Amino acid sequence: MGKIELLAPAGDLEKLKIAILYGASAVYFGGEAFSLRAGAGNFTLKQMEEGVDFAHENDAKAYLALNIFPHEEDLPNLKETLRKLRKIDIDAYIISDPGVLSLVKEVNPDKEIHLSTQANVTNHQSAAFWHQQGVNRVVLARELTLEEITSIRKNVPHDLQLEGFVHGAMCISYSGRCLLSNFMIQRDANRGACAHPCRWKYALVEEKRPGEYYPVEEDSRGTYILNSRDLNMISHIPELVDAGISSFKIEGRMKSIFYVATVVGAYRRALDAYERDPAHYVFDSRLMVEVSKASHREFTTGFYFHQPTHLDQNYQTSAYTRNYTFVGLVQECAPSGLAWVEQRNKMKVGDMVEIMSPNREPFSQEIQQMWNEEGDLIEEAPHPQQRVQIKFSQPVFPYDILRRQDSNHVGEEVNNV
Repeated sequence: MGKIELLAPAGDLEKLKIAILYGASAVYFGGEAFSLRAGAGNFTLKQMEEGVDFAHENDAKAYLALNIFPHEEDLPNLKETLRKLRKIDIDAYIISDPGVLSLVKEVNPDKEIHLSTQANVTNHQSAAFWHQQGVNRVVLARELTLEEITSIRKNVPHDLQLEGFVHGAMCISYSGRCLLSNFMIQRDANRGACAHPCRWKYALVEEKRPGEYYPVEEDSRGTYILNSRDLNMISHIPELVDAGISSFKIEGRMKSIFYVATVVGAYRRALDAYERDPAHYVFDSRLMVEVSKASHREFTTGFYFHQPTHLDQNYQTSAYTRNYTFVGLVQECAPSGLAWVEQRNKMKVGDMVEIMSPNREPFSQEIQQMWNEEGDLIEEAPHPQQRVQIKFSQPVFPYDILRRQDSNHVGEEVNNV
């Protein structure tokens, strides 16, 4: 068995660094155009160069998403962008469209090519076809069961890599090929501008009774008939490996660095434990608790074990559960235990916080004192990205994260922290 790749989302440069430091063996990201997350922070060419260099310095790989379905007007700029990308040592391009594939082979012929889940590969014939066109890896459609993936693995060339999503938001449309956003508000999901109408609340209206809304389910609050739960396969690593998936992909280029660090860190610990002794591997249930600390919807195993049922949908709400709040990011530290922390949500003296760090178990402590940049003692840090100094009971390091447990609550996902 080769080493399993843990592939993490990188919505911007900070998230790329966090993902790698917390255990990702590869990251995927988008440029300022041509990827399917136009709303993410995304990367300029200069940031790409810095991010790819950071990845390689830390023995990780970096993949660029070029997975839109381009229209005629997109092609000249795409070709010019590919020319500019020649100077950046990107490990692979993620594509969906045959035209983009041909352009990549023409302009950057030495680059590895990964086929996006948008291409809807659901059988070994399709996978073999794309391999013949020069594709090195197929990101499998999310509609596949483990049994189907096992069959695909047995019937395709051994050097064709298989990648599968293991965690994150699920799209209601076939492998993400959605027309609903474009139809309703003219934002094309297949060109990176999805408005996520699958998360909206719907009701039924009869044409001769305008203004009278009938819930699709018998519930006075209406229904979210298209709203899937979030995928979570952290407790099923042996099954994924046995099926032949060699790259475990986490969804979430629009998520916060707290989400990326929490989920990547948990999967890293699970994969490391599995690879140390596959024959005697036992899932550590604490890791399920850990991934639940990141903002999430209720969890599902998607299509892997069976066709999803009503139990894999959430008909009541599209809101996220958030039990922990990301309050600070360590920037600098000293042997004395004092460290400079950048505030990411309001924190105050008396808060009990948990400090998470790459490659070690979290520890908890109360914030007993804080100082501002002028050296004055303060009781709270209410200002966004305010720098404060805190004394810690154990050593901390740059990129350690402070999180605070709060009362269970729900709300929209916050991307800017």
